[in-house]
Amino acid sequence: MKPRTVLSLEQALSLPYATLRFAQLGWRVIRIEATPTGRGKPGDPNRYVGKDFAGDDRRSYFVAANVGKEAIALDLKSADGRAVLHRLITALGADIFCCNTLPGRYQDLGIDYETLSALKPDLIWAGISALGPEHPNTPGYDPVVQAMSGVMDLTGDPAGPPMLCGVPLVDLKAGDEVYAGVMLALAERAETGKGARIDVSMLQATASWLVTHLPLVDIEGAEAQTRTGNAHPKFIPTNTYPTADGFLYLAIGNDRQWANLTAIPRFAAIARDGRATNEGRLADRDALYAELSAATQTATSAELAAELGAAGIPNAVANTVGEVAGLDALAGALTKTTAPDGKPIRMPPPGISVPGLAREMRFAPRYGEHTQAVLAEAGYSAEEIAALNAAGTIAG
Repeated sequence: MKPRTVLSLEQALSLPYATLRFAQLGWRVIRIEATPTGRGKPGDPNRYVGKDFAGDDRRSYFVAANVGKEAIALDLKSADGRAVLHRLITALGADIFCCNTLPGRYQDLGIDYETLSALKPDLIWAGISALGPEHPNTPGYDPVVQAMSGVMDLTGDPAGPPMLCGVPLVDLKAGDEVYAGVMLALAERAETGKGARIDVSMLQATASWLVTHLPLVDIEGAEAQTRTGNAHPKFIPTNTYPTADGFLYLAIGNDRQWANLTAIPRFAAIARDGRATNEGRLADRDALYAELSAATQTATSAELAAELGAAGIPNAVANTVGEVAGLDALAGALTKTTAPDGKPIRMPPPGISVPGLAREMRFAPRYGEHTQAVLAEAGYSAEEIAALNAAGTIAG
């Protein structure tokens, strides 16, 4: 696919994750941040979260989602700052503009679809917000939407409180929807020559994942749709089990796999006539979980994985994140970057591997690192850049 130019008014994680996927394709991504306000540190708050290992404005939490990008700082609250953005849209031939600020601020900042598409009719515009433009002033972060969407109620021990997922899945899902929406818009633009507007609601995007629960509210009742810990709510005895040296996840997806499991000598004693079907196992699940746990503790995770694998039963050792980075199955997919001190840093793989994906990504940019270079590319003279900097319209 032809490399594209993306201008993105972004912060936090949802939109930076979407534009990271564009950067992995080799597209040019220019992230826009606010100029200093005097009320705290400038730019994306995520810059200042985590371990300080590459300067105060590139702490550990910020790096991964922002490798391969350029960074500029603009005061979009000023008319001059908005004029700079509008000039960049046209002068750089931007294909895509993205933002994840409150929809109620779009017009004031001069970033609304109507304004930008008037400058460049084939522009693809994408915005992420908590509840979509119909709720223009409702802020939202990943944990808040996890709670609102029912995801927390589906996560954790059934005897305990609702719980957050271990990864920020709302942010990542919203970012993936921007990525998919932009790809669809590019395909349509190739046929029509027209741009498009894409609005992603974090709530709606997350609720779209409730395919195994929301319809069952009307079929089984709302009270049945709640958390089940590590156990699968329908397929029994799919669950996490203790081993002699850790934990292993065992997945039984059909009655044939159950027969294969109970054919293994270690598990022969848990076979019962009433357990031959999933329905029968569901009725006896608590006792079955206890018996299986007793059996799995008699062997190491590696021994169990070998036995189950030989029987064709899906299973996996519960790896730490550090162990995931060393998995052979991901060895050729991981990307990497290099810190300013020369330290190599392993990065997550792209969602899918396609030809031409960047494997080595430029380190995350400093705050406003590319402001002057990008403006010069758009035709601003050194004197004009100096004047904009002196006025506080730009920074960096």
